Amino acid sequence: MYKDNPLLKISWHDFKQLELWEKGPYFQNQGRPYHVLTAQQFDRPMLERICNLTTEIRTIGKTKGGINFLQGLLSEKRAMLYFVQPSTRTFLSFFAACQIVGINAAEVRDTNTSSEVKGESPEDTVRTFSSYFDLIIMRHPIGGFAERIAWLLSNSNRPVPVLNAGSGKDQHPTQALLDIYTLKRSFENRGGIEEKKIAFVGDLARGRTVRSLATLLVLYPGVKLYFVAPEALQIEKDIINMLEKDGTQFEISDDFEKIIPEMDAIYMTRIQDEWDKANESSLIDTSKFHFTERHLKILKPDAVLLHPLPRRKEIAIEVDSDPRAIYWRQVRNGMWVRAALLLTIFDRDGEIDRYYEDLVGE
Repeated sequence: MYKDNPLLKISWHDFKQLELWEKGPYFQNQGRPYHVLTAQQFDRPMLERICNLTTEIRTIGKTKGGINFLQGLLSEKRAMLYFVQPSTRTFLSFFAACQIVGINAAEVRDTNTSSEVKGESPEDTVRTFSSYFDLIIMRHPIGGFAERIAWLLSNSNRPVPVLNAGSGKDQHPTQALLDIYTLKRSFENRGGIEEKKIAFVGDLARGRTVRSLATLLVLYPGVKLYFVAPEALQIEKDIINMLEKDGTQFEISDDFEKIIPEMDAIYMTRIQDEWDKANESSLIDTSKFHFTERHLKILKPDAVLLHPLPRRKEIAIEVDSDPRAIYWRQVRNGMWVRAALLLTIFDRDGEIDRYYEDLVGE
């Protein structure tokens, strides 16, 4: 399956000089994702395929027979979840996705429990994991580290896939996939994601979920994006340059209440103060960027409210019971999307199609 690996054909020096959109083809193998490292590696047909496969898996998983079928698909595989940044949802979502498709998973969640505490390099640590496991799922605070590992393993005698579960402040591709799936499901009776107005609110400068999702939304014609944040936390220039290059409409704003009535979807985010160097986020007043119960009165009846979680005060708890608040559904979607991704990487998605066709044809 890996004989035509493009990462064998380029040096690390040359590879790291490429733009993100240029790196995407190096993560594919025979027309399907092998490594999943950046949002930029996905095109529209890939997104449609993963979303459709996710719905098929969810349908199959509603019965005991279907669950037993799913758990047999990758029962010969083992995965290492290497999460050296705090995580609840992404870690458990991947762990549950592995269980759904039968993958046996192990974990390292603290470098103090690995040989890194003895001075071993992170590269050697992950190289060791590849000796025991068929897949590395990793979250790391250093941007680009997952790419480095993918190149390193691709040029080793154990070229196992690498999935980026969050990398620095820049990339969170699988969160973007589940966000696209959530939006697609939310708008399936309203013409899809195309032509929708979508606002990102909060800490946009350091929100990797925002950056990754914005990258995928440019693939949907007519979408208009709104970036609503204090000036110090506003979206960075590279994303603006991408939108301008692709001709995607966007607006920059600091007036949250003004834009709420216009939006089809609002994507809330928390302050990412784990990246602070001197507690500078505490000096920024973000109170006018919180969604409260009174905002429900001016939100469109068919709009949706998303959040990658965890949240703080940016969405009031009283909002949770409103049907437009879909962030808990968004969390659950992540498990199914990641199961679909695992099956796609290991070329087992065709078996899902056949089972699903037999199921719905009964």
